[in-house]
Amino acid sequence: MPGTSPDLRQLRTHQHAKVKAWLARRPRYHPHFTPTYASWLNQVERWFGLITHQAIRRDSFESVSNLKRKITQYAEQYYAHARPFRWTATADSILEKPTRLSKVINGT
Repeated sequence: MPGTSPDLRQLRTHQHAKVKAWLARRPRYHPHFTPTYASWLNQVERWFGLITHQAIRRDSFESVSNLKRKITQYAEQYYAHARPFRWTATADSILEKPTRLSKVINGT
């Protein structure tokens, strides 16, 4: 309806009533939210990064359908040889990185 704004809580997926109900039925599931500007921690963002770096960067596409075809081909090839992702970094090593980079940047 013109002039009305959506309930902003409904725009946040984790706040939607259906998501809350789904999680309530599965007490072993816990959402973990990544910090803003930490896309490297978000596996969905990493997936899009892989597509960008390995499939579509430095390429040009005459149409959206050609771009979709390239992404689909990449996904099919990727899934044919996919292995489970295993996170190997520890929380300490992740938290230490900004401190180490700060020292390098600041020269201290």
